[in-house]
Amino acid sequence: MSRQQSVKKPPGKKSAKANTRAAGSSGQSWFGQLFQQHQSVAVDSLSRLLQEPGASFLTWSVIGIALALPLCLFLFLQNLQQLNTSLDDAGNISLFMDLGIDEQALETARTQILALSEVADVTVITSAQALIEFQDASGFGNALDGLDENPLPAVIVVNPAIDDIESLPALSARLETIAGVDLALVDLDWMRRLYGIIAMAERLTGGLALLLCLGVVLAIGNTVRLAIENRRDEIVVVKLVGGTDAYVSRPFLYTGIWFGVGGGLVAGILAITAFLAMSGPFARLMALYNSDFSLSWLGVSDLLTLLLVAGGLGLAGAWLSVLRHLRQIEPS
Repeated sequence: MSRQQSVKKPPGKKSAKANTRAAGSSGQSWFGQLFQQHQSVAVDSLSRLLQEPGASFLTWSVIGIALALPLCLFLFLQNLQQLNTSLDDAGNISLFMDLGIDEQALETARTQILALSEVADVTVITSAQALIEFQDASGFGNALDGLDENPLPAVIVVNPAIDDIESLPALSARLETIAGVDLALVDLDWMRRLYGIIAMAERLTGGLALLLCLGVVLAIGNTVRLAIENRRDEIVVVKLVGGTDAYVSRPFLYTGIWFGVGGGLVAGILAITAFLAMSGPFARLMALYNSDFSLSWLGVSDLLTLLLVAGGLGLAGAWLSVLRHLRQIEPS
């Protein structure tokens, strides 16, 4: 008995530590297994789509065309807003000074204007500088050289610090009361038209994007519904052996994501192609106005955002289809 008792080893601290390490390794393996399961399902879903390239390409094309229209409108609006940055110069107030004003009075007027809180910056153009700029721009340099005196007044260009264009007329009237100012000029009509066009484009882009994104969700949901019906027998077998709804729905959710991402990629290609076709005529149009403004294309960040949004739409459409149809399939 004493010999047998000497051979027997009671559980101690070492075995407890081993159990702790085993529990930790099992926790880590759980996350690893979950990641491997999702990776395997995602790859399998993509491979199933690639096994039927014709049908998958048609679905991607439909989704891509639906997403390309709001994407092109978004890019157009983005370029229009970039073009709108020149409004900081176009929204300036031009103060035409009295003819023959001396430099001291011009400097005094500039100081008074800069002291106003509504003014961000001031640029002074003397009458001599104005004459030189007019000669270069008009092409009548030789004819203007024969004039006895300079007919152009000095100009103070005021850059307002206010963003509301409706406040510019009041500021212009206030500036016109400063000594030495003959006329204050600011053209707001075309600025209002441009702001109106931008606001209308924003509304149009938002409305079309909402409708077409809803159409993409419904299209992907219908495609996933057909995939569920085609794999009905497989779903029944998986549920018979204990597969949960979450496990069964996982491949179809990844299918919706792949449909969305593929459609987003097609939409990006279509948008880039459209802007490539427009870049030449647009550059020639800008050259007629002596402008070097060029179209802004779809950047890398914009493309990644597009793919993320398209994948989210695909996930939403697949989730709606799975929620409605997959739970109806039960083993009899």
